[in-house]
Amino acid sequence: MERLASFGNDPFDKPPCRGCSSYLTEPYIKCAECGPSPFLLCLQCFTRGFEYKKHESDHKYEIMTSDFPVLEPGWTAQEEMALLEAVMDCGFGNWQDVAYQMRTKTKEECESHYMKNFINNPLFSSTLLSLRKTKDSRFAEGAIPFKPTDDPPRPTFDSVLSRDMAGYMPARADFMEEFDNYAEWDLKDIDFVDDDSDILRALKLSVVDIYHSRLKERQRRKKVIRDHGLINLRKFQMLERCYPKEVQELYDVMRRFARVVGPIEHDKFIESHACAKVYERVKRMREEERRKRTMLCDVLQYIQDGRACQQWLSKQAAIDAGITPAVTTITVSATGRRSAPPLNLTGLPGTEKLNEREKELCQVVRLVPGAYLEYKQALLNECRRQGGLRLAQARALIKIDVNKTRKIYDFLIKEGYITKA
Repeated sequence: MERLASFGNDPFDKPPCRGCSSYLTEPYIKCAECGPSPFLLCLQCFTRGFEYKKHESDHKYEIMTSDFPVLEPGWTAQEEMALLEAVMDCGFGNWQDVAYQMRTKTKEECESHYMKNFINNPLFSSTLLSLRKTKDSRFAEGAIPFKPTDDPPRPTFDSVLSRDMAGYMPARADFMEEFDNYAEWDLKDIDFVDDDSDILRALKLSVVDIYHSRLKERQRRKKVIRDHGLINLRKFQMLERCYPKEVQELYDVMRRFARVVGPIEHDKFIESHACAKVYERVKRMREEERRKRTMLCDVLQYIQDGRACQQWLSKQAAIDAGITPAVTTITVSATGRRSAPPLNLTGLPGTEKLNEREKELCQVVRLVPGAYLEYKQALLNECRRQGGLRLAQARALIKIDVNKTRKIYDFLIKEGYITKA
């Protein structure tokens, strides 16, 4: 068994007990064999021998507690964490408030312990220095080739540039007039005294919590302004002009979402939309080329019929000239209407799946093999489901020329693929 530090002082920071789902309070049990996610139990469930899935009651375990000294006797690990949190909340030097938040140590004990172990401790200070150097070197080695924004300029007070920067003071990283600038007014008359009632003290603490939330919102807004380079407005506008006009319009529309992501991610989002528009333009060009190739295939199919080819070329010339082509028909001979030449199946997808009689049908009906196979499968499925198929049902199922449907229907019956209802 080992005694280890817990997740924190607040029980809501820790996962609940796997047995009864209650919030854990120290000490509690951690299974040393189940993982990778920690399997935690309260003492009551542990003594009952709770088992769940792969966890068994005879597994090795660890007792999780922070009730042990770390830096010096008389100060437990839980008190060390509470002291650091109190100093962060109340500020360095406010030892009376720190002691009040600690509740287990006096003002003098908090100050003496903190100064001895966290300020004047050479080992701890050297560790912090090495951590800072390691962090700086890591950022230096992994620096990206461009920055969200340069260091802001330092204009003189009340100059034109200072007004353009909304009164930003780079040396202090503050504005002359902050967001929610009068938030502190709600605290100026609050004083905590010993004879305050519980309700009054709770009310004062609620006002302080509200003030903290307003300060966090102020810091969040300043961070967005600095990260996205909005302090130097003129330079930001010059960078925007580097984009094409359609991207600038998109930038204006999407600027409100910049606060959700970082500056680099936001720029990548805008540029990806610009690339998407380029893709759509290239896609239209590709479809136009495909349409022209299809038209060429039609020409090649009619090339053996000189008169039909001449009519097709005249029609396309009229379309290219912006003139509505005249409706032309193929010349009717004394024996009847001239039939179109058979469809050339060479190179068309699905031709290899047809037998000779099906190829002949597709050539006569002028139906590409892929469409024929699709119609054939639909009719076969319907015939199998109904136990037979009528011509009217086939026409309702296949939305093409009724004469072509009849030829396909008669062919499939003749070949034995389907039966009449």
